Amino acid sequence: MISALAITSPAFADGQPIPARFTADGANISPELVIANPPAGTACFALIVDDPDAPMGTWVHWVAWNIPASTTKIPEGRLPTGSLEGRNSWGRTGYGGPSPPSGTHRYHFKLYAIDRPLELPRTADKLALIDAMEGHVLARAQLTGTYRR
Repeated sequence: MISALAITSPAFADGQPIPARFTADGANISPELVIANPPAGTACFALIVDDPDAPMGTWVHWVAWNIPASTTKIPEGRLPTGSLEGRNSWGRTGYGGPSPPSGTHRYHFKLYAIDRPLELPRTADKLALIDAMEGHVLARAQLTGTYRR
């Protein structure tokens, strides 16, 4: 059996609450993420973290790309050397933790195995990243966390 690309976190299980430490109510740092089973030909990874439950449409919390293919762990609060980050929905570069205005929201940590490095400016957003990945995604994995204030 061929194993599929996977993304997990020691901070929370799939479908479970994200600890406050990783939200705007806490330290507002990214949780540790673990990558397993990348497909052959993976040159790098890309990551999109978004909230489809935001009142004004999907809210982007983090976009990153060119995460080295050798990466098995994205440490808490930082990306591996060589990785690049783009703009989130706040217009800032980097991670912005969950901060739902009301109710319980879902946060999708979407990992993509890419067959070549991506040429994007640091001002790139989710849409630019998705466009650059077109035709180059070898596999996709997702981890979902929830948060309620």
